[in-house]
Amino acid sequence: MENKTPSKVWFCPRITADNLMKVYRAMGREAKGRVAVKLSTGEAGNPNHLSVDVIKKLVKAVDGTIVECNTAYEGRRCNVPDHIQTAAEHGFTAIAEVDIMDGEGEMELPVRHSRHIKTNLVGKNWENYDFTIVLSHFKGHPMAGFGGALKNVAIGMASAAGKANIHTGGASTAVPVDWENVPPQDVFLESMAEACESVFDRAGDNILYISVANNLSVDCDCVAEPEPVHMEDIGILASLDPVALDRACVDMVYNSPDPGKKHLIERMESRRATHLLDYAEELGLGTQKYELVNVEPADPFAAF
Repeated sequence: MENKTPSKVWFCPRITADNLMKVYRAMGREAKGRVAVKLSTGEAGNPNHLSVDVIKKLVKAVDGTIVECNTAYEGRRCNVPDHIQTAAEHGFTAIAEVDIMDGEGEMELPVRHSRHIKTNLVGKNWENYDFTIVLSHFKGHPMAGFGGALKNVAIGMASAAGKANIHTGGASTAVPVDWENVPPQDVFLESMAEACESVFDRAGDNILYISVANNLSVDCDCVAEPEPVHMEDIGILASLDPVALDRACVDMVYNSPDPGKKHLIERMESRRATHLLDYAEELGLGTQKYELVNVEPADPFAAF
């Protein structure tokens, strides 16, 4: 029987460190024990990554370790020394330890509903953490159409070989990926959803999702020279349901009065981006029905 209960998505239009704390607390799920904060450290030269000033209060409050995995393409994040150096240049090592989780290998997670990938290869060091905060920068993406919570889990937590596995629909773990010979788009999107399933199965309730929708380029933080940003920032959104969270972010782009949204909409539609949400929902990873809860007053000075 179809679940018609919407998931809650908490929202703050102003992007501040205090509002990031506010949406975290609103979810009512405390990050306990050894906490991994999964974010993108951003490719060298890309200025659009998450702001250290915005995230450091939350990272310190949970005594979190920033975690990442190496890329499956050549660049400044395809090996541990360069990746750590890039993270340092972007200010992340100044606020917390940074752990490149596949620096010493990977671990294999089973995929229950396997249409494409039979197993998911994630950074080995993830097993060292008790709780994961998926802290995403929502924006466009050259291949996925948009990058949000689901992509941050699927591609972001996969080892370099695991990324290749997802991009090729289970056909290869060779790095770097042969980008001229990848399967049809829907195979990639569905493989991402299957990778997410394996992570969620292991994490259980010891995971939550926060997305900062700003610097909304059509390109992701992995692009060294991203396309210019054409639309205004949206805000901070959070949920215990990653499918609802990504859907809410996508809807806010479509519903924005900003005419600059057309660039990001074209990128999402040209990549069939929301098929990821449809398949993730089919797998039971969440729902695209949501209730938006604004945890910040419309007038931030109303109480004074």
